[in-house]
Amino acid sequence: MPTDIDQMGRPVDVPPHPQRIISLVPSQTELLYDLGLGERVVGITKFCIHPETWFKTKHRVGGTKKVDLAKIRSLKPDLIIGNKEENRKEDIEALAAEFPVWMSDIRDLDGALDMIRRVGQITNTAARAEELATQIIAGFARLVPLDPPYTVAYLIWREPYMAAGHGTFINDMLLRCGLHNVFDEGDARYPEISDQQLAEADPDIILLSSEPYPFKEAHILDLNMICPGTPVKLVDGELFSWYGSRLVHTPAYVAGLFKG
Repeated sequence: MPTDIDQMGRPVDVPPHPQRIISLVPSQTELLYDLGLGERVVGITKFCIHPETWFKTKHRVGGTKKVDLAKIRSLKPDLIIGNKEENRKEDIEALAAEFPVWMSDIRDLDGALDMIRRVGQITNTAARAEELATQIIAGFARLVPLDPPYTVAYLIWREPYMAAGHGTFINDMLLRCGLHNVFDEGDARYPEISDQQLAEADPDIILLSSEPYPFKEAHILDLNMICPGTPVKLVDGELFSWYGSRLVHTPAYVAGLFKG
């Protein structure tokens, strides 16, 4: 079997024409669908909600952080696709001892485009992958960043509040929108934030992600008490954090988010 080097720098013996693929990451599952892999994908996680047809019909192999090893073994995959941040190291090591496991490691748009192209190569869908990459590049080329830029806090969790921080894919998306992340510092990728820290950071705007914590309108009042006068917006977390084919839609979404 040909050896491929994944985004973590690991050699992976990928079969020439993988026919039984399992995806352990929602955004990459959607990518596999958009690459036209159809019946070649035999397993997905319980969080792989797009496309709905796959969510309803594909075998589910647990969650991203707690995969069902026995279920995966029963499906006899010839390729498993995961991600360094979203999957647990111990699960990946156990699977890699038995199956080819190709891992992504994505911090920015360039890393996402590289992943899309390389997944296309290992699944024999390189032409379609390049089409998607070209669409994504064109969309971001048309995106006009805010001028002057806003400072922003992008919250992904509450009790305690957690923010997207330095080195995250979300942070790169914010920068491309002309948003300067007030928590883009230090080594913490998803720092816990106290009410006082948020008030002292005093962002121009606070964005509440729809995932992984499902922020709702009711949570806006809490933030208004911490940062009086600061606009708070609910945003589609998938369009800020999913690094697969959903990126085709991200530029138009964020452009519309700040109109007016």
